Amino acid sequence: MNKMNNRIAVAVGLVLSGMTTSAIAAPRGTLTNPNLSVVLDGYYQDGERAMGEREEGFGLGHTELALSAAIDDKFYGKLTAVLETHDGETEIGLEEAFIQTLAMPAGFSIRAGRFLSDIGYLNNQHLHTDAFVERPAAYRAFLGGHYFDDGIRVNWVAPTETYLEFGGEVFSGDPLQAEDLEHAETVGVYHLYTKLGGDIGRSHSWQASLSWLRNENGQGHLEEHDHDHVEALNEHDHDHGHGANFTGRDLYNIAAVYKWAPGGNYKNNHLTLSAEYFYLDAPFEEAHDAHDEDEHAPEYYDGWYLSGVYQFNPSWSAGLRYGEMSAALWEEHGDHGHFHDAKVKETEAMVAWHPSHYSAVRLQYTHQDVTELGDFDDHVITLQYVMTLGAHGAHQF
Repeated sequence: MNKMNNRIAVAVGLVLSGMTTSAIAAPRGTLTNPNLSVVLDGYYQDGERAMGEREEGFGLGHTELALSAAIDDKFYGKLTAVLETHDGETEIGLEEAFIQTLAMPAGFSIRAGRFLSDIGYLNNQHLHTDAFVERPAAYRAFLGGHYFDDGIRVNWVAPTETYLEFGGEVFSGDPLQAEDLEHAETVGVYHLYTKLGGDIGRSHSWQASLSWLRNENGQGHLEEHDHDHVEALNEHDHDHGHGANFTGRDLYNIAAVYKWAPGGNYKNNHLTLSAEYFYLDAPFEEAHDAHDEDEHAPEYYDGWYLSGVYQFNPSWSAGLRYGEMSAALWEEHGDHGHFHDAKVKETEAMVAWHPSHYSAVRLQYTHQDVTELGDFDDHVITLQYVMTLGAHGAHQF
């Protein structure tokens, strides 16, 4: 009986972790009959969010084309391409192209290629699964909205009744690299994380995680009378790339999620509460010869959010989210300069109509208070649709 309980715990842990959600929860395609899916994301938006990806007016959001299949009984593979429109032009990018083991013993799994990092709660989930139009400001600032990269992941799910997972990732780190580095490490990011979760009775479930991401190429350099380099680090040209707007040496994340569904049945109504905190340590290297107090770089940046989403019947849900992000930007005055606090405060409310698992129409209002990051609208209204065609894996915890 204990062996059976352990096997059940491992299986539940795999699904909750989302590390093999596509391979396990979706109908497993074969090489001759792969899973093919398209996620259509379109919107109209009145205004723009600070560090956001969506422009004012009509646009094509994060539209995905995914192909996945079991390669054999040992490996699974997936490719996800993304289409977006910016400045009237259509851009295509490769978000995922990875293989993953299916039959490693003792709860171990390996993923290699390009994939979403498992830092935090939201990052390892595709954007179309989000309850809000864009990721919180902390995600946009420190992870470029959603951080995907080329690398390898090894993780282990413990054979315990309480879901327990440990994992490590190694990436190139290019999307999180500080600008204008003279000598960048080819392996730039090392990430360690752990997740813990379980059920409380039939109606309640929870998950918590802790992450440490070491960025070898994340620190900017603050040298006396070398302000042009610092300014380059702080330019925000709004090119809608997926790189981080603010980088540093170490990024810490703590996340917690609570879910309630009567009797464990999520179909009719359920509540999800989630919160995350980011702490970005050592954004700059201190100048060796700096003597001006104004030149002392900030020691850290941080950000957080708190979100609540309630599905009050099978076809309708509503949510509230509040978040903040604090960083700094350099301003030069002749031979000297100083940092200005850069902040974002966001209050967001949304209502969504989702007649099925494959379709959703969302109306969202965002009030943002932005300091030093540009001239953005205080009020942003977005009408968005997300439609899924083809085989589609179950959403993560």
